Order: sequence, then structure tokens, then C-alpha cells
Amino acid sequence: MEITLEFVLRIFVAALLGGAIGLEREYRAKEAGLRTHFLVALGSALFMVVSAYGFEGAMLTPEHRWDVSRVASQVVSGIGFIGAGTIIFRKSENVVSGLTTAAGLWVTAAIGLACGGGMYILAIASTILVLVGLEAFNFILRRIDKHKNKKL
Repeated sequence: MEITLEFVLRIFVAALLGGAIGLEREYRAKEAGLRTHFLVALGSALFMVVSAYGFEGAMLTPEHRWDVSRVASQVVSGIGFIGAGTIIFRKSENVVSGLTTAAGLWVTAAIGLACGGGMYILAIASTILVLVGLEAFNFILRRIDKHKNKKL
């Protein structure tokens, strides 16, 4: 029972951290917001827990070995498809948008995997860095826009 509570804590923390990133993206009215980031982090954590602990009762032989890192690597590949869906090239304006959102989903999946692996401090520090990075980027862009508008 104790181990099950630990697993629930892992996915719960992942969902909260992913939700925090998603909340920032929602506030900025970006393509993927609270629900998407929440689900990506939760799902990544769940995949990690199932990969690492879901097959403990399985028979292991030299021919049948389980590599828990295989599921984690597939999460990374799979999230690429979701991220690619947020990237849009507008030919008329010659502009690519959605790259930051795609990168946010990618790092949110990594944070979920970290939580699934029980690496809470790393996941929390990463979430803080993501939020600081996103806010710093917005701050710098606003300063550039103000400076550019003064010249006009």
C-alpha cells in the first residue's frame, strides 16, 4: 500500500508542475495551455512508473530482459508528434509560430518523467527554470518593443 501512495504522489506532483507551466501558457493565450501541459506531465509520469514498476512480477530470463528506459525514450518520441502539431508556418507572413509551445510540451514531458522516477527536486527546479525562462523572455520582448516604438 505504501508504494502505491508513492506512485500516486509521483503522478500528482507531475500533474501540478505541468499544470503550473500550462497555466503560464494559458495566461499568454498560447496554443497549448493548462489542460494540455497537465496531461502531458501526468501521462509521462504514469508511463515512467508503469515502465519501471509495472512488470516486477514478469518472468526474467537472459532472453527476456526489461529495459525501463525504453518507455521513457518513446515518451520523448511521442511528445514530438504532439509538439509538431503546435508549430505553424504562415507563408504569407514568413513566420513560424508555436516553437516555444512545442518546446514547453517537450520539457513538460521530461518533468513528468523525472517525477515518475521520483526525482522531485530536479522536477521542481526544472519547472522553476521553465517559468523563469518564459517570463524573462516576455520581459525582454516587451522591452525591445518599447525601445523600437520609441524610435518610430
